[in-house]
Amino acid sequence: MAIASSSSSLISTFFFHSSSFPRSIITKSKSLHFHSPTHSISHPTLFLLHPPPSPPQTPSTKTPLSLPNLSTPKTCLDSIFIFCTSIALSFTLFISNPDSASAFVVTTPRKLQTDELATVRLFQENTPSVVYITNLAVKQDAFTLDVLEVPQGSGSGFVWDKDGHIVTNYHVIRGASDLRVTLADQSTFDAKVVGFDQDKDVAVLRVDAPKDKLRPIPVGVSADLLVGQKVYAIGNPFGLDHTLTTGVISGLRREISSAATGRPIQDVIQTDAAINPGNSGGPLLDSSGNLIGINTAIYSPSGASSGVGFSIPVDTVNGIVDQLVKFGKVTRPILGIKFAPDQSVEQLGVSGVLVLDAPATGPAGKAGLQSTKRDAYGRLILGDIITSVNGKKVTNGSDLYRILDQCEVGEKVIVEVLRGDHKEKIPVVLEPKADES
Repeated sequence: MAIASSSSSLISTFFFHSSSFPRSIITKSKSLHFHSPTHSISHPTLFLLHPPPSPPQTPSTKTPLSLPNLSTPKTCLDSIFIFCTSIALSFTLFISNPDSASAFVVTTPRKLQTDELATVRLFQENTPSVVYITNLAVKQDAFTLDVLEVPQGSGSGFVWDKDGHIVTNYHVIRGASDLRVTLADQSTFDAKVVGFDQDKDVAVLRVDAPKDKLRPIPVGVSADLLVGQKVYAIGNPFGLDHTLTTGVISGLRREISSAATGRPIQDVIQTDAAINPGNSGGPLLDSSGNLIGINTAIYSPSGASSGVGFSIPVDTVNGIVDQLVKFGKVTRPILGIKFAPDQSVEQLGVSGVLVLDAPATGPAGKAGLQSTKRDAYGRLILGDIITSVNGKKVTNGSDLYRILDQCEVGEKVIVEVLRGDHKEKIPVVLEPKADES
């Protein structure tokens, strides 16, 4: 019921639904005008209306005011009740603020379900840990020949510790001449690369930001994840500031290839939470708000989210980040060979990894593995075909990488190869991967 103030006194007529009450009683209201064209009020049944038009009268005719009959006690009590009610209503309207129409408007409070409140709380508590990363590249203007620094990409990341370490994907920072990190409060800092692991698509940056601005993300575990449990992704898709998407774990132990080296990444988490360009490097959280993965890739022909996203599990990320923070690099064992594409080996009708090149300075070259080469007449002489390592069967390059990931630098492994028409077992001492610039 809306209330409007008026500059002149108006007369309102009250109609009561009672057989013993008079049809109309005229009272005076002080500078108030009620508009209630469609709403009715229950208990008491009272309608606030404008007075009906009176019939035309001649100037000499005077219509006496109809007053209630006060001869009976019941009529007298009714009149007193009406009088007291009118006084109380007038007093209430007089002391109220007529300019505040909202005083009589009842607003329904916003009610959220328990799961909604949990989601809102999770977003509010973890957003300060998520950062926006801008990849800058040096370009030369074609006309003025001026050297400019222009953004060539962007992505997400998250705060790892109070020392200013930021974790993201390697492909987010690849090819950058400079990097800038924007925190949740929109403060921007120049970032330096601490180290990166191309094979697992993980990179660590560092910013010189005040400790009170850095809120490390809570780190969980990924070994006990279950298909169907809820997950939440926070990032900056398409450059939009801090976006939350929700979904469930739709698959576990998936395998994808690193965007930089093509080396397989095992035990990847598959989720239907929307992950779009710009979400790369952002955190994937469980319902407790703990980090369980880094959003890294999507499966989509169009480049936008199609409901199949992939995250590197936090158990894999943990070990990589620790090595990058301590040593600036990851010491991963290698055989030191270049091998042919899997399709080429399949065309030969054999199963295994064909060695194309085994440099003499590498572990495989030192052990005596033979490379593919041509003879004096230009005919192709196939090199060794690796069929197993430490008794574990090797059918393609992914199998070989998977086995080496379980080994350590300096470990001696037994490599079984198919050389010509016979098999040989060759011991090889694994060496660390050379540093990348």
